[in-house]
Amino acid sequence: MPSSPARLPCPAASGPATKNPDLPRKDPHVAAPHSHRTDDWWRDAVIYQVYPRSFADGDGDGTGDLAGVRARLPHLAELGVDAVWFTPWYLSPLVDGGYDVADYRTIDPAFGTLAEAEKLIAEARELGIRVIVDIVPNHVSDQHAWFRAALAAGPGSPERELFHFRPGRGENGELPPNTWPSQFSGKTWTRVPDGEWYLHLFTPEQPDLNWAHPAVRQEHEDVLRFWFERGVAGVRIDSAALLAKDPALADFVEGVDPHPYIDQDELHDIYRSWRAIADEYGGVFVGEVWLPDSERFARYLRPDELHTAFNFSFLSCPWEADRLRRTIDDTLAEHAPVGAPATWVLCNHDVTRTVTRYGRADTGFDFATKAFGTPTDLALGTRRARAAALLTLALPGSVYVYQGEELGLPEADIPLDRIQDPMHARSGGTDPGRDGCRVPLPWTAGAPSYGFGPGAEPWLPQPLDWDDYAVDRQRADGGSMLTLYREALRLRRTAEGFGDGPLTWLPADPGVLAFARTEGLVCVVNLGETPTELPPHARVLLSSGPCDADGRLPTDTAVWLRT
Repeated sequence: MPSSPARLPCPAASGPATKNPDLPRKDPHVAAPHSHRTDDWWRDAVIYQVYPRSFADGDGDGTGDLAGVRARLPHLAELGVDAVWFTPWYLSPLVDGGYDVADYRTIDPAFGTLAEAEKLIAEARELGIRVIVDIVPNHVSDQHAWFRAALAAGPGSPERELFHFRPGRGENGELPPNTWPSQFSGKTWTRVPDGEWYLHLFTPEQPDLNWAHPAVRQEHEDVLRFWFERGVAGVRIDSAALLAKDPALADFVEGVDPHPYIDQDELHDIYRSWRAIADEYGGVFVGEVWLPDSERFARYLRPDELHTAFNFSFLSCPWEADRLRRTIDDTLAEHAPVGAPATWVLCNHDVTRTVTRYGRADTGFDFATKAFGTPTDLALGTRRARAAALLTLALPGSVYVYQGEELGLPEADIPLDRIQDPMHARSGGTDPGRDGCRVPLPWTAGAPSYGFGPGAEPWLPQPLDWDDYAVDRQRADGGSMLTLYREALRLRRTAEGFGDGPLTWLPADPGVLAFARTEGLVCVVNLGETPTELPPHARVLLSSGPCDADGRLPTDTAVWLRT
């Protein structure tokens, strides 16, 4: 190591991702592993999202399950994640991928049993991995016992008070009770044979619960305790800003506040009661809160409400330096007044995969612009996704990694007759839906279904050219996306300067993001059109790709430095 800071070239590499070959065995900036922290682990954790249907199939029926996850826990331990968030694994008709829950205390037979879930939670804990479950409080399945009872009981019954049943408008009640827009395409009210209508902000198979009813609140508090008592470390709250509705069911008017069913003030009392339960068990919450108003968003993160909430402005931001910097600044600023850590995520089970999105002319994400046949440059998208991974993992706060992102999976094209996502059907066939990011993972190159399972064809078709994405092949490749993620998570876990804490922007060329963390850690990401000089540094910790012959950082490349 030189006695004074100098410009050193990125290390040479046989593959596109490198770490410094001269890194000393004992780094003076080594910190305690994340697993040693307890109470505040969530402030800078790396949390891996598992979509159970598509992670691994243990029983060979073509559907991912808990047995498959348990068998693949070593992959997650080797990757170096702190926790795993499972999308819903409860009893469900699976009309909306499990977000139509029939029983919150029962595991769907397609995934396994409650006993298996308890074993999975315990086995993950032994590997230092915490488990976060997904609660869907806005609605239930139309097969839920409560809704079936409400249909049978008829108008005016106590059973119907648990939902939003109303008479229709018009001379014969033939019109829906109001004009509320759907969170999916299509209608928000469905009429039942006795003439009343019920509200569903999503599909008709997902009737909305009436959160003004005390039984609804009590049931969900009991469900929280049920899962905390089984050892889960936290809960992800689906559609967290939608639960409370305007009791008058007033018509929706574009641009008029307050919105009749988004971000109602009554929500905060609900989450205060939830927080008290979480505090009893040492549990944490992450809310799915889509709000454009940063002050309103921050209210959910006050010390007696939710611990964290997803950062959707970063997820949907285009690959543009100025836009990303503004989004990062806004995110940190809106979290600062309430002392909550930011969360960072590039992709999830609802969003076009990063590699595909970043290879398009429009690199942002918006549900309204999804369409069939959008061209993409996967080589370009992969370079950007690699750089984005280092950018994201260097930011203050916690990070969520969606399954398959560590493999660099692209969005898959699903044949029309195999699409299952209701967003496709409810759009009249114009929206390709979300199945393309939910395709079962490839584990073994050359094996049937790429080693996803031992028997039946997977529930969604896998592309025919995914051998190079398989875990076993990437594990042996020093330049693979998997190797990049594993090394990045190792450094984030063991080296000082990462996780929660301050961020300071550094001078940089146009199109370049450069910032310092603590302990001399610097991250540089080149989104510009030409290579950029690296700032003075003592050592390169990790780069998403090699520097050019002059030691400059190429476009769409990121590097971690120690000054």
